[in-house]
Amino acid sequence: MKRRSIITLSSSAIPCQKWDSMYVSVRQVSSGGKRSKKKIYHRDYQLDKVMDLQKKPSLILQLKSIIQSQKHQCLLLRNLEKEVGFVAKWNFMSIIEKYPSIFHVGGGTGKELPFVTLTRKAEKIASEEGEARNLMEPILVKNLKKLLMLSIDCRVPLEKVEFIANELGLPQDFKRSLILKYPEYFSIKDINGRAYVNLENWDSSLAVTAREERFAREGALQSPGVRKKVRITKDGNYLGPFAFKMCFAAGFRPNKGYLEELEKWQKMEFPSPYLNARRFELADPKARKRVVAVLHELLSLTMEKRMTSAQLDAFHSEYLLPSKLLLCLIKHHGIFYITNKGARSTVFLKEAYDGTKLVDKCPMLMFNDKFLALSGRNEISSCNSMDSSQVVM
Repeated sequence: MKRRSIITLSSSAIPCQKWDSMYVSVRQVSSGGKRSKKKIYHRDYQLDKVMDLQKKPSLILQLKSIIQSQKHQCLLLRNLEKEVGFVAKWNFMSIIEKYPSIFHVGGGTGKELPFVTLTRKAEKIASEEGEARNLMEPILVKNLKKLLMLSIDCRVPLEKVEFIANELGLPQDFKRSLILKYPEYFSIKDINGRAYVNLENWDSSLAVTAREERFAREGALQSPGVRKKVRITKDGNYLGPFAFKMCFAAGFRPNKGYLEELEKWQKMEFPSPYLNARRFELADPKARKRVVAVLHELLSLTMEKRMTSAQLDAFHSEYLLPSKLLLCLIKHHGIFYITNKGARSTVFLKEAYDGTKLVDKCPMLMFNDKFLALSGRNEISSCNSMDSSQVVM
């Protein structure tokens, strides 16, 4: 008798004791009726915490950008509501009051209206942003090329690139400052009334995934003899050219059977994500593993190695992602983590984080950390701080 599983993960998922996991509803449907089951999706405290820790830094950086966009880099407080809306205004007012080391409030006496500017220290550090953006440019050009190379036609709708522009680290004027600046790499073409960002030339040197780069680094450090001694490990990790880094939640306890199946999957060959997806049948296990590699690479191209579920979902047609994308992400919970913390459901690349800290950072995130350090508060910088020697170029 055939059955199909319907798996649901939502913000209303029922928490287990001590909040270490969530129940995921699985409904088995067959001709004999319906039977409901509950499967546990283990929570990752640290990655949940990342979403909480980013709230204040996000407000600080947004307010900095608003102030810098003003004619004299001075924002009248009465105009704050026009910039952010009535409800959000109060959150920003709280930030202004809480961090006088970053924001200076003046005026309010006589005919002078109250205003907010950056303090001198904040202005000095903010002046370094241009240098960080210059360092980012070659990284952004490379990542945008890889984003297009992953797609089935080497093109992506402009509106979808704009949808993930912040996650990629693209500047607001990226159409002018990147796409039009590098006509040998990119172009914008109208196809059936829709604007697309097109890749002009294929670059074989970029058709290497972040997973393969990690294997090249780690493979050189370990001898084949070590690999033979350990067939099954409790953390599910294997040193091999087709293996993915596994980072299971602390509460997850895989049994021997699970690890044996995982080892087979880890050793299974699969096509490169940079090969055209039309060449493969999704029913093929190797093609399904390739989809995992595509998702892994997409998240690797972002600054903070995460996207919202809606952003990933937007690229179904460009990358031929499975219709049951959520199921795929849940199944591979050692690689991806879905959190409902924050305003939107977010998908993390787990290996990119050590606790709440992002392991490798681009120059723009390093600049943000330096600016946020002016707050002098540990909770602001705890999810972002790291040694400058770990910057990714």
